[in-house]
Amino acid sequence: MFQGQALHYLLLAVLLAGVVAVADADVLAGQFLGLPTGDWLVIAIAVPILHQFYVWLAWRSELHHAWISRTFGRPAGFRYYAVGFAILFVSRLLTIIALALANRNSLHLSPALARVLAFGLLLPVLYLSYSVVRFFGVERALGIDHFDARYRTVPLVNAGIFRFTDNGMYMCGFLALWIPSLLWRSRAALLAALFNHLYIWVHYYCTELPDMRQIYGSATKPK
Repeated sequence: MFQGQALHYLLLAVLLAGVVAVADADVLAGQFLGLPTGDWLVIAIAVPILHQFYVWLAWRSELHHAWISRTFGRPAGFRYYAVGFAILFVSRLLTIIALALANRNSLHLSPALARVLAFGLLLPVLYLSYSVVRFFGVERALGIDHFDARYRTVPLVNAGIFRFTDNGMYMCGFLALWIPSLLWRSRAALLAALFNHLYIWVHYYCTELPDMRQIYGSATKPK
């Protein structure tokens, strides 16, 4: 577990260094609601870090010690966790939208092509949303298997988008964060979306995958 977290911190440092290296004058140009683009970029990077730390803390404390359930009871503990998760998850998208508005028209791409690309990204996001609600379950997507042992015997899903990938959430769901950068043609929002998408895979390999191996066994494919 400690090795996984050390790798997490190392990869996060690499990603942050990459953001700093790429954030040139065009990326930092503009403002929205009185805040310069640089401030919105910091916020848009800080929110996913806070979100993934929140999930790591909740999952590990519940999986190893059941602290949340013992403190708030079941199923209230999971509901409280889910509310915090939802707020932070939505904040990822909202801060990228604000960043895109601050830095709009900095990405040299024709509006028509940008809209076509945005629509193309929206399609797998919608298919994923349908598949989660129809086949996977929202609670399971939020990580209820860390809270409720009954979910640990539920078979893996092989329907909808999960016929094509074991991890539709990260492969397709995070495409939604790229859409604002295309709609408003923003380099800063594009950079923030890239950071989000790369950083969620850091979470997957350093937090989620070790947890899934503990919950389901090392021979079982993760969700």
